[in-house]
Amino acid sequence: MMQRRFFLSLIGLGLTGALHPAIAGTPLPSAPPSLMLANVYRPGVALADYWVSEKYDGVRGYWDGQQLWTRGGERVAAPAWFTAGWPAVAMDGELWAGRGQFGKALSTVRQQIPNDSAWRGMRFMVFDLPAQGGPFTDRIPVLNGVVSQIDQQWVQAVVQLKVANPQALQLLLAQTVKNGGEGLMLHRGASLYKGLRSDDLLKLKTHEDAEATVVAHIPGQGKYAGKLGALLLEMPPVAGQPAQRFKLGTGFSDAQRQNPPAIGQRVTYRFRGMNDSGIPRFASFVRVRED
Repeated sequence: MMQRRFFLSLIGLGLTGALHPAIAGTPLPSAPPSLMLANVYRPGVALADYWVSEKYDGVRGYWDGQQLWTRGGERVAAPAWFTAGWPAVAMDGELWAGRGQFGKALSTVRQQIPNDSAWRGMRFMVFDLPAQGGPFTDRIPVLNGVVSQIDQQWVQAVVQLKVANPQALQLLLAQTVKNGGEGLMLHRGASLYKGLRSDDLLKLKTHEDAEATVVAHIPGQGKYAGKLGALLLEMPPVAGQPAQRFKLGTGFSDAQRQNPPAIGQRVTYRFRGMNDSGIPRFASFVRVRED
């Protein structure tokens, strides 16, 4: 009865769009969920068209109305109390352990037997409602209403705001990074929710990052003798151009040099621009891509 009253209250908040498949009673997804993905911000964007929020460095979480999933389609074994009372409404967000705590968030989410104390430090930062129709600007108040109805301190609606100009955007970015944040997200107010990568969603950081696949381990020399010296990475082909390879030799801890990412794994690296041949400049290892 309580769940029925809660669902009726959601209707009153405007959740009248098409039901997500899980809500309609079809089987749970067996493939990765179709999520909205971001391009990289470039100067010249019409900022008046976008909402801006903090970019939370956690694990992408997708609530399909019944179950939590990662971006890669893996079931998240969260404790029953963590999702108790959540509505039969799809929610897109970030499973977040706090600023600078990506490793903690990843370790917590990956455990098949949930660590209750670790989950007490987690939050689900909700930034969109995939099944809700209408432009993002109209989805924001509906999302805030849904989170308010859940009324749990570990479920929070991501704050969306407007910035007046590029200088204000850069000031907000600098302040966010100074406080330990990763960067900012820009979401076009007129956009519908579409499970693809587009300029409707943009990410802005003080550095660029990308992903590549490990194709070989290059042995170290000197103080790194007997350990990893560098990874040989292959970037995905772009705009019909063949894939390129480059060496990545910085950013590793001693433990990572002793036990480097396996061949075939995808890794994230950060860099500052490209050289004329299309190879990233000043590239540094960040982490293994888990999802």
